[in-house]
Amino acid sequence: MLHQIALSLIDYVGPMLAKNLLAHFGNAEDVFCASKAELMNVEGIGEKTANSILTTQALELAAQELAFIEKHKIEVLFYQDHNYPQRLRNCYDAPLLLYYKGTANLNHHRIVSVVGTRNATTYGKALCRQLSEVLKPFDVLIVSGLAYGIDSAIHKESLNLEIPTVGVLAHGLDRIYPAANKELATKMLQQGGLLTEFLPGNKPDRENFPKRNRIIAGMADVTIVVEASIKGGALITAELANSYHRDVYAFPGRINDEFSEGCNFLIKTNRAGLINHPKDLIYYLGWDEQQVKQQKVQSQLPIGLSKEEKMVIGTLDTQALTVDEISIALNLAQSKLAIILLTLEMKGIIVALPGKLYKLP
Repeated sequence: MLHQIALSLIDYVGPMLAKNLLAHFGNAEDVFCASKAELMNVEGIGEKTANSILTTQALELAAQELAFIEKHKIEVLFYQDHNYPQRLRNCYDAPLLLYYKGTANLNHHRIVSVVGTRNATTYGKALCRQLSEVLKPFDVLIVSGLAYGIDSAIHKESLNLEIPTVGVLAHGLDRIYPAANKELATKMLQQGGLLTEFLPGNKPDRENFPKRNRIIAGMADVTIVVEASIKGGALITAELANSYHRDVYAFPGRINDEFSEGCNFLIKTNRAGLINHPKDLIYYLGWDEQQVKQQKVQSQLPIGLSKEEKMVIGTLDTQALTVDEISIALNLAQSKLAIILLTLEMKGIIVALPGKLYKLP
């Protein structure tokens, strides 16, 4: 863990360059054991960066941070770990490390991000309540940014309905911003969690919020914009979700309402689908059909399936996946997975598609 944290603290090395180093050397510890010549063989590493890696400063800082992390029982999620949010991992700019406290599964089978203005109106808060009520039966994890307004509203409604909810922070886990949400955050630790890429000691500086927004967009299947002005973090999050090829939907508002202007713009420019009612979302995502399909498949499953076979079937209950995606989701070696997939295909339980995709019938 020490070397993984240190890798994220090296001057001139961001997430993408760090991933190049990991791909080249295999693990974080070997990066720090490499010679200058070996480091400079890595794409993107020049003499200045190599010298920065060879100093002990990053390792010394990491040792200090690790002491705090262990004392406060913070979970460190490394980019290569199986419990790292896999949807986020598939994004080109995913953070190298995440810091987490909570009980929610960050690879929950359905994750919805909800974002909006800090100046939520009665209309926006009512939509959060209705949205939570509609999502409740579908076993979702709701993600937002623990800010004032829509973020706070959706977290509160989730807690009221016992829906797990995760707040993504723009600072370290040694503080809560805004401070008024400290009690809310404490409740979320028991029914969801708090997640950040920032080490303890990092303040909620302005430049941190767009970084926070990419995590909100990247770890979810779909992003919902409830209320938003034409400028602000909610529209940034929607743009990021679009860049990751994730679904984006927005509630429309009156044309002269400042905090519906952003939603109307997203819909008008085809950056978001229009939802007049939260039930529209369930229709667009096809969750009703998938739920019935899953129940039908489960009732038809033959007796005597192995634990791994059941795990594969459970992973395929909502969408077709590649061998790589199934392997990552279940932390199964591809050699072992290939045998399981072939067995299930021969039994007629799953179907193979072009492009090495597999799905339920």
